[in-house]
Amino acid sequence: MPASGATFPAAVALQNLLADRYSSPVTVVDRELLEPWAVARVRLRGTAAPRSVVVKWIRTGRDRNRTAAWRLRTELAALQFLSEDVEVGLTPRVIAADTAARFLVLEDLAPRIALDHLLRRDGAAAHGEGLAAFARARGELSAATAGRAPLYYARRARLGPVDPAADTAGRLAPLRDTAIRHAAELGAPLDGRAEHELTAVLDELHHPGPFLALSNGDSEANNILLHPCRPADARLIDFEYAGYTHALTDAVCLYVPGPAWMTVGEPTATGLADHYRHALVRGIPEAEDDRRYGHGLAAACTSWALIRLQRFAVLDTRSPGDPSRPQLIATLEAAARTAAIHNALPHLTTWTHRIAALLRRRWPDADQDFTDPARFPPYRARS
Repeated sequence: MPASGATFPAAVALQNLLADRYSSPVTVVDRELLEPWAVARVRLRGTAAPRSVVVKWIRTGRDRNRTAAWRLRTELAALQFLSEDVEVGLTPRVIAADTAARFLVLEDLAPRIALDHLLRRDGAAAHGEGLAAFARARGELSAATAGRAPLYYARRARLGPVDPAADTAGRLAPLRDTAIRHAAELGAPLDGRAEHELTAVLDELHHPGPFLALSNGDSEANNILLHPCRPADARLIDFEYAGYTHALTDAVCLYVPGPAWMTVGEPTATGLADHYRHALVRGIPEAEDDRRYGHGLAAACTSWALIRLQRFAVLDTRSPGDPSRPQLIATLEAAARTAAIHNALPHLTTWTHRIAALLRRRWPDADQDFTDPARFPPYRARS
Protein backbone atom coordinates (compact mmCIF):
# COMPACT_ATOMS: atom_id res chain seq x y z
CA MET A 1 0.00 0.00 0.00
CA PRO A 2 1.17 3.60 -0.54
CA ALA A 3 3.13 5.22 2.24
CA SER A 4 1.51 8.04 4.19
CA GLY A 5 1.59 11.26 2.19
CA ALA A 6 2.02 9.42 -1.12
CA THR A 7 -1.63 8.78 -1.93
CA PHE A 8 -2.25 7.15 -5.29
CA PRO A 9 -4.81 9.02 -7.45
CA ALA A 10 -8.35 7.66 -7.21
CA ALA A 11 -8.82 4.78 -9.65
CA VAL A 12 -12.09 6.26 -10.90
CA ALA A 13 -10.39 9.57 -11.76
CA LEU A 14 -7.65 7.74 -13.63
CA GLN A 15 -10.13 5.52 -15.47
CA ASN A 16 -12.29 8.50 -16.49
CA LEU A 17 -9.26 10.44 -17.72
CA LEU A 18 -8.05 7.52 -19.83
CA ALA A 19 -11.52 6.70 -21.10
CA ASP A 20 -11.75 10.26 -22.37
CA ARG A 21 -8.26 9.98 -23.87
CA TYR A 22 -9.06 6.76 -25.76
CA SER A 23 -12.79 7.34 -26.32
CA SER A 24 -13.59 3.94 -24.84
CA PRO A 25 -13.90 2.37 -21.37
CA VAL A 26 -10.68 1.71 -19.45
CA THR A 27 -10.36 -0.33 -16.25
CA VAL A 28 -7.51 -0.22 -13.76
CA VAL A 29 -6.56 -3.87 -13.15
CA ASP A 30 -3.79 -3.40 -10.57
CA ARG A 31 -0.89 -1.18 -9.65
CA GLU A 32 2.73 -1.61 -8.59
CA LEU A 33 4.17 1.17 -6.47
CA LEU A 34 7.69 2.18 -7.45
CA GLU A 35 8.80 3.31 -4.03
CA PRO A 36 10.13 5.55 -2.59
CA TRP A 37 8.77 7.81 -5.33
CA ALA A 38 5.19 8.91 -5.91
CA VAL A 39 5.14 6.75 -9.02
CA ALA A 40 3.31 3.56 -9.93
CA ARG A 41 3.09 1.17 -12.84
CA VAL A 42 -0.61 0.64 -13.57
CA ARG A 43 -2.00 -2.25 -15.58
CA LEU A 44 -5.07 -1.51 -17.64
CA ARG A 45 -7.83 -3.28 -19.49
CA GLY A 46 -9.46 -1.64 -22.48
CA THR A 47 -9.77 -2.03 -26.22
CA ALA A 48 -7.74 1.06 -27.11
CA ALA A 49 -5.59 1.67 -24.04
CA PRO A 50 -2.07 0.27 -23.62
CA ARG A 51 -1.62 -2.71 -21.30
CA SER A 52 0.24 -0.57 -18.78
CA VAL A 53 1.13 3.04 -18.05
CA VAL A 54 3.15 4.88 -15.44
CA VAL A 55 1.30 7.28 -13.17
CA LYS A 56 3.20 10.03 -11.39
CA TRP A 57 1.58 12.25 -8.82
CA ILE A 58 2.34 15.02 -6.36
CA ARG A 59 2.36 13.97 -2.73
CA THR A 60 0.25 15.50 -0.02
CA GLY A 61 1.68 16.55 3.33
CA ARG A 62 3.77 19.25 4.93
CA ASP A 63 7.02 18.85 2.97
CA ARG A 64 6.78 21.82 0.61
CA ASN A 65 9.65 20.53 -1.51
CA ARG A 66 7.74 17.33 -2.30
CA THR A 67 4.22 18.75 -2.46
CA ALA A 68 4.73 21.80 -4.69
CA ALA A 69 2.27 21.59 -7.58
CA TRP A 70 4.60 23.52 -9.91
CA ARG A 71 6.80 20.42 -10.14
CA LEU A 72 4.09 18.49 -11.96
CA ARG A 73 3.36 21.42 -14.26
CA THR A 74 7.06 21.70 -15.09
CA GLU A 75 7.35 18.01 -15.90
CA LEU A 76 4.23 18.13 -18.07
CA ALA A 77 5.47 21.15 -20.03
CA ALA A 78 8.97 19.72 -20.49
CA LEU A 79 7.84 16.29 -21.67
CA GLN A 80 5.28 17.74 -24.08
CA PHE A 81 7.84 20.23 -25.37
CA LEU A 82 10.37 17.46 -26.01
CA SER A 83 7.96 15.05 -27.68
CA GLU A 84 5.73 17.49 -29.59
CA ASP A 85 7.90 20.53 -30.32
CA VAL A 86 11.43 19.16 -30.41
CA GLU A 87 10.60 15.51 -31.21
CA VAL A 88 13.88 14.36 -29.73
CA GLY A 89 12.79 10.80 -28.81
CA LEU A 90 14.66 10.75 -25.49
CA THR A 91 11.78 10.84 -23.01
CA PRO A 92 8.50 9.09 -22.20
CA ARG A 93 5.39 10.42 -23.90
CA VAL A 94 2.65 12.08 -21.88
CA ILE A 95 -0.54 10.08 -22.39
CA ALA A 96 -2.82 12.23 -20.24
CA ALA A 97 -2.67 14.75 -17.43
CA ASP A 98 -4.96 16.11 -14.73
CA THR A 99 -3.17 19.08 -13.20
CA ALA A 100 -6.10 19.86 -10.88
CA ALA A 101 -5.94 16.33 -9.43
CA ARG A 102 -2.11 16.58 -9.58
CA PHE A 103 -1.14 13.52 -11.59
CA LEU A 104 0.33 12.59 -14.98
CA VAL A 105 -0.08 9.43 -17.02
CA LEU A 106 3.08 8.54 -18.91
CA GLU A 107 4.22 5.95 -21.40
CA ASP A 108 5.50 2.82 -19.65
CA LEU A 109 9.15 2.41 -20.68
CA ALA A 110 9.49 -1.16 -19.38
CA PRO A 111 11.55 -3.32 -19.74
CA ARG A 112 14.08 -0.48 -19.52
CA ILE A 113 15.91 -0.23 -16.20
CA ALA A 114 17.71 2.62 -14.44
CA LEU A 115 21.44 2.83 -15.16
CA ASP A 116 22.31 3.40 -11.52
CA HIS A 117 20.70 0.05 -10.61
CA LEU A 118 22.88 -1.69 -13.19
CA LEU A 119 26.03 0.06 -11.98
CA ARG A 120 25.34 -0.85 -8.36
CA ARG A 121 24.58 -4.44 -9.28
CA ASP A 122 27.37 -5.18 -11.75
CA GLY A 123 29.91 -2.35 -11.61
CA ALA A 124 30.82 0.13 -14.34
CA ALA A 125 33.04 -2.26 -16.31
CA ALA A 126 30.02 -4.37 -17.24
CA HIS A 127 28.05 -1.41 -18.60
CA GLY A 128 30.33 0.53 -20.91
CA GLU A 129 27.63 0.73 -23.61
CA GLY A 130 25.10 1.97 -21.11
CA LEU A 131 27.42 4.66 -19.81
CA ALA A 132 28.14 5.74 -23.38
CA ALA A 133 24.40 5.99 -24.02
CA PHE A 134 24.09 8.05 -20.84
CA ALA A 135 26.78 10.50 -21.98
CA ARG A 136 25.30 10.77 -25.50
CA ALA A 137 21.77 11.33 -24.18
CA ARG A 138 22.90 14.24 -22.01
CA GLY A 139 24.60 15.85 -25.00
CA GLU A 140 21.70 15.10 -27.35
CA LEU A 141 19.17 16.71 -25.02
CA SER A 142 21.16 19.94 -24.91
CA ALA A 143 21.87 19.88 -28.64
CA ALA A 144 18.20 19.41 -29.53
CA THR A 145 16.90 22.14 -27.22
CA ALA A 146 19.54 24.87 -27.54
CA GLY A 147 18.06 28.10 -28.93
CA ARG A 148 14.46 27.05 -28.26
CA ALA A 149 13.90 28.53 -24.80
CA PRO A 150 11.09 30.91 -25.90
CA LEU A 151 9.06 27.99 -27.24
CA TYR A 152 9.47 26.02 -24.02
CA TYR A 153 8.64 28.93 -21.73
CA ALA A 154 5.57 29.85 -23.77
CA ARG A 155 4.31 26.31 -23.20
CA ARG A 156 5.31 26.32 -19.53
CA ALA A 157 3.69 29.72 -18.88
CA ARG A 158 0.34 28.40 -20.06
CA LEU A 159 0.38 26.06 -17.06
CA GLY A 160 1.27 28.67 -14.44
CA PRO A 161 3.92 31.18 -13.35
CA VAL A 162 7.55 30.41 -14.13
CA ASP A 163 10.84 32.28 -13.61
CA PRO A 164 13.32 31.61 -16.45
CA ALA A 165 16.11 33.52 -14.69
CA ALA A 166 15.76 31.28 -11.62
CA ASP A 167 15.98 28.23 -13.87
CA THR A 168 19.20 29.51 -15.41
CA ALA A 169 20.76 30.22 -12.02
CA GLY A 170 19.74 26.77 -10.74
CA ARG A 171 17.60 25.90 -7.74
CA LEU A 172 20.66 24.98 -5.63
CA ALA A 173 22.69 28.11 -6.45
CA PRO A 174 22.08 29.84 -3.07
CA LEU A 175 23.91 26.98 -1.35
CA ARG A 176 27.23 28.24 -2.74
CA ASP A 177 27.26 31.13 -0.25
CA THR A 178 26.98 28.69 2.65
CA ALA A 179 29.88 26.70 1.23
CA ILE A 180 32.10 29.78 1.02
CA ARG A 181 31.42 30.51 4.70
CA HIS A 182 32.31 26.92 5.59
CA ALA A 183 35.58 27.21 3.66
CA ALA A 184 36.49 30.31 5.65
CA GLU A 185 35.69 28.53 8.92
CA LEU A 186 37.98 25.69 7.87
CA GLY A 187 40.83 28.12 7.26
CA ALA A 188 40.50 28.67 3.50
CA PRO A 189 38.83 32.07 3.01
CA LEU A 190 37.99 33.04 -0.55
CA ASP A 191 39.90 36.13 -1.57
CA GLY A 192 42.02 37.77 -4.24
CA ARG A 193 42.31 36.07 -7.60
CA ALA A 194 40.22 33.03 -6.57
CA GLU A 195 37.34 35.36 -5.74
CA HIS A 196 37.74 37.04 -9.11
CA GLU A 197 37.57 33.64 -10.84
CA LEU A 198 34.43 32.71 -8.90
CA THR A 199 32.82 35.87 -10.21
CA ALA A 200 33.72 34.68 -13.72
CA VAL A 201 32.21 31.26 -12.92
CA LEU A 202 28.92 32.82 -11.89
CA ASP A 203 28.90 35.07 -14.95
CA GLU A 204 29.45 32.02 -17.17
CA LEU A 205 26.64 30.05 -15.55
CA HIS A 206 24.16 32.93 -15.39
CA HIS A 207 24.81 34.01 -18.99
CA PRO A 208 25.34 30.79 -20.98
CA GLY A 209 24.87 32.37 -24.41
CA PRO A 210 24.72 29.58 -27.02
CA PHE A 211 25.09 26.99 -24.23
CA LEU A 212 21.59 27.74 -22.88
CA ALA A 213 19.68 24.47 -23.15
CA LEU A 214 16.98 22.46 -21.42
CA SER A 215 18.03 20.24 -18.52
CA ASN A 216 15.86 17.93 -16.46
CA GLY A 217 17.56 19.43 -13.40
CA ASP A 218 18.93 16.13 -12.10
CA SER A 219 21.35 14.59 -14.59
CA GLU A 220 22.32 11.54 -12.57
CA ALA A 221 22.41 7.86 -13.55
CA ASN A 222 19.13 7.08 -11.77
CA ASN A 223 17.28 9.27 -14.26
CA ILE A 224 18.12 7.36 -17.42
CA LEU A 225 16.51 4.05 -18.36
CA LEU A 226 18.27 1.55 -20.63
CA HIS A 227 16.81 -1.34 -22.61
CA PRO A 228 18.34 -4.66 -21.49
CA CYS A 229 18.79 -5.88 -25.07
CA ARG A 230 19.61 -2.52 -26.66
CA PRO A 231 21.73 -0.44 -24.25
CA ALA A 232 21.88 2.44 -26.71
CA ASP A 233 18.07 2.72 -26.56
CA ALA A 234 17.97 5.18 -23.67
CA ARG A 235 15.27 7.39 -22.19
CA LEU A 236 15.66 10.28 -19.78
CA ILE A 237 13.13 10.65 -16.96
CA ASP A 238 12.23 12.91 -14.03
CA PHE A 239 11.70 16.43 -15.38
CA GLU A 240 10.11 17.96 -12.28
CA TYR A 241 12.97 20.45 -12.00
CA ALA A 242 13.39 21.04 -15.72
CA GLY A 243 14.44 24.41 -17.02
CA TYR A 244 16.83 26.18 -19.35
CA THR A 245 20.31 26.48 -17.88
CA HIS A 246 23.96 26.15 -18.92
CA ALA A 247 24.25 22.97 -20.97
CA LEU A 248 27.52 21.94 -19.37
CA THR A 249 25.88 21.55 -15.98
CA ASP A 250 24.52 18.31 -17.45
CA ALA A 251 28.08 17.10 -18.09
CA VAL A 252 29.17 17.47 -14.46
CA CYS A 253 27.83 14.01 -13.61
CA LEU A 254 30.47 12.49 -15.92
CA TYR A 255 33.36 14.17 -14.10
CA VAL A 256 32.33 14.75 -10.48
CA PRO A 257 30.51 12.37 -8.11
CA GLY A 258 26.85 13.03 -7.52
CA PRO A 259 25.01 12.22 -4.28
CA ALA A 260 25.07 8.46 -4.95
CA TRP A 261 28.75 7.91 -5.82
CA MET A 262 32.20 8.04 -4.28
CA THR A 263 33.88 8.26 -7.69
CA VAL A 264 32.80 8.38 -11.34
CA GLY A 265 36.07 7.55 -13.09
CA GLU A 266 37.97 9.52 -15.71
CA PRO A 267 35.61 10.25 -18.65
CA THR A 268 38.42 11.26 -20.97
CA ALA A 269 40.10 7.86 -20.61
CA THR A 270 36.83 5.91 -20.90
CA GLY A 271 35.61 7.87 -23.92
CA LEU A 272 32.51 9.21 -22.17
CA ALA A 273 33.79 12.78 -22.54
CA ASP A 274 33.94 12.36 -26.32
CA HIS A 275 30.52 10.71 -26.53
CA TYR A 276 29.01 13.66 -24.69
CA ARG A 277 30.87 16.39 -26.52
CA HIS A 278 30.31 14.98 -30.00
CA ALA A 279 26.57 14.82 -29.35
CA LEU A 280 26.56 18.37 -27.93
CA VAL A 281 28.42 19.88 -30.87
CA ARG A 282 25.66 18.84 -33.27
CA GLY A 283 23.41 21.48 -31.71
CA ILE A 284 25.94 23.83 -30.09
CA PRO A 285 28.90 24.26 -32.48
CA GLU A 286 30.62 26.56 -29.97
CA ALA A 287 31.40 23.43 -27.93
CA GLU A 288 34.20 22.72 -30.43
CA ASP A 289 36.16 25.66 -29.01
CA ASP A 290 38.45 24.03 -26.45
CA ARG A 291 38.96 27.17 -24.39
CA ARG A 292 35.28 28.05 -24.22
CA TYR A 293 34.22 24.47 -23.58
CA GLY A 294 36.88 23.92 -20.91
CA HIS A 295 36.02 27.11 -19.06
CA GLY A 296 32.31 26.31 -19.06
CA LEU A 297 32.87 22.74 -17.90
CA ALA A 298 35.25 23.84 -15.14
CA ALA A 299 32.75 26.47 -14.03
CA ALA A 300 29.93 23.93 -13.85
CA CYS A 301 32.04 21.37 -11.95
CA THR A 302 33.37 23.94 -9.49
CA SER A 303 29.87 25.24 -8.83
CA TRP A 304 28.65 21.71 -8.10
CA ALA A 305 31.54 21.06 -5.71
CA LEU A 306 30.67 24.21 -3.77
CA ILE A 307 27.03 23.20 -3.62
CA ARG A 308 28.11 19.89 -2.09
CA LEU A 309 30.48 21.65 0.32
CA GLN A 310 27.51 23.34 1.99
CA ARG A 311 26.91 19.95 3.68
CA PHE A 312 30.12 20.31 5.70
CA ALA A 313 28.42 21.28 8.98
CA VAL A 314 26.21 18.18 8.84
CA LEU A 315 29.03 15.82 7.88
CA ASP A 316 31.28 17.20 10.59
CA THR A 317 28.86 15.87 13.22
CA ARG A 318 28.89 12.34 11.81
CA SER A 319 30.93 9.47 13.18
CA PRO A 320 34.34 8.61 11.72
CA GLY A 321 33.94 6.19 8.85
CA ASP A 322 30.74 7.75 7.52
CA PRO A 323 31.07 7.48 3.71
CA SER A 324 29.73 10.98 3.12
CA ARG A 325 32.99 12.45 4.41
CA PRO A 326 35.35 10.89 1.85
CA GLN A 327 32.70 11.50 -0.79
CA LEU A 328 32.87 15.24 -0.17
CA ILE A 329 36.65 15.24 -0.46
CA ALA A 330 36.48 13.15 -3.64
CA THR A 331 33.95 15.61 -5.07
CA LEU A 332 36.12 18.64 -4.40
CA GLU A 333 39.23 16.98 -5.83
CA ALA A 334 37.40 15.72 -8.93
CA ALA A 335 36.16 19.24 -9.68
CA ALA A 336 39.65 20.68 -9.22
CA ARG A 337 41.16 17.94 -11.40
CA THR A 338 38.65 18.65 -14.19
CA ALA A 339 39.46 22.37 -14.15
CA ALA A 340 43.20 21.63 -14.21
CA ILE A 341 42.87 19.23 -17.17
CA HIS A 342 41.11 21.98 -19.12
CA ASN A 343 43.61 24.69 -18.04
CA ALA A 344 40.84 26.73 -16.45
CA LEU A 345 40.33 28.56 -13.15
CA PRO A 346 43.83 27.98 -11.72
CA HIS A 347 43.28 30.02 -8.53
CA LEU A 348 39.92 28.47 -7.75
CA THR A 349 41.52 25.08 -8.35
CA THR A 350 44.24 25.84 -5.80
CA TRP A 351 41.58 27.03 -3.33
CA THR A 352 39.50 23.88 -3.86
CA HIS A 353 42.53 21.64 -3.29
CA ARG A 354 43.29 23.59 -0.11
CA ILE A 355 39.77 22.97 1.23
CA ALA A 356 40.11 19.26 0.44
CA ALA A 357 43.48 19.12 2.23
CA LEU A 358 41.99 20.79 5.30
CA LEU A 359 39.16 18.26 5.34
CA ARG A 360 41.65 15.39 5.07
CA ARG A 361 43.41 16.67 8.18
CA ARG A 362 40.15 17.28 10.02
CA TRP A 363 38.77 13.84 9.11
CA PRO A 364 41.69 11.35 9.16
CA ASP A 365 39.24 8.53 8.39
CA ALA A 366 38.51 10.21 5.05
CA ASP A 367 42.17 10.70 4.08
CA GLN A 368 42.21 8.20 1.21
CA ASP A 369 43.50 7.91 -2.36
CA PHE A 370 40.42 8.30 -4.53
CA THR A 371 42.47 7.86 -7.71
CA ASP A 372 43.26 4.24 -6.78
CA PRO A 373 40.98 2.15 -9.06
CA ALA A 374 41.47 -0.92 -6.89
CA ARG A 375 39.87 0.79 -3.91
CA PHE A 376 37.67 3.27 -5.73
CA PRO A 377 36.58 1.91 -9.11
CA PRO A 378 34.35 4.10 -11.30
CA TYR A 379 30.83 4.47 -9.94
CA ARG A 380 31.56 3.03 -6.56
CA ALA A 381 28.39 3.63 -4.56
CA ARG A 382 28.64 5.86 -1.49
CA SER A 383 26.90 3.22 0.61
